[in-house]
Amino acid sequence: MTNLMETFEKNQIERLISKKRIPAFRAGDTLKVTVKISEGDKSRLQAFEGVCIARKNNAVNSNFTVRKMSHGEGVERVFPLFSPIINKIEVIRKGNVKRSKLYYLRDRTGKNARIADKDRGIEIDQYELEDIPQDNSENLSKESSVKDEVSEKNLEKPNENQAETSVEKQADIKTEEKKSESTVTEAENTDNESKS
Repeated sequence: MTNLMETFEKNQIERLISKKRIPAFRAGDTLKVTVKISEGDKSRLQAFEGVCIARKNNAVNSNFTVRKMSHGEGVERVFPLFSPIINKIEVIRKGNVKRSKLYYLRDRTGKNARIADKDRGIEIDQYELEDIPQDNSENLSKESSVKDEVSEKNLEKPNENQAETSVEKQADIKTEEKKSESTVTEAENTDNESKS
């Protein structure tokens, strides 16, 4: 029974994360969670930025709590990790804390609620985007092969117009060099005349 449930939950997680990536984060990190908000028949994205004060890992039921100060009031929001309303999760800063639950921040305000930064280096995403489905990859490979064929044809048969324009460009460059040389010699002549 448990094996069946575990496999079902794994399949659900794979399905839910097929279109987005979830970075590795812990309690104490400052997160920016972009959420889809639907109002009537319209939908928009809204960001919720704050400190992650708790994280619960329970397969499909995993969630995390983000706390921020809004106009002097503390606002906490619990997000399901695999929810389809979450568009993107970004880690803004990585915090240096020794606890897994930072509920003590509820009683603190101002400078007392600060968390020191910690450089943990580059961390691998907890859940990365899956590969492109095979149907799309076949279309992309066809498009790239067509582009390669076109570029090969252009390399094999240079246009007569291109050859003419390259000759004209070389002639223009030579005339510009002659003009610059003549202006330099004129400037030297005027300097010599002014000195004498």
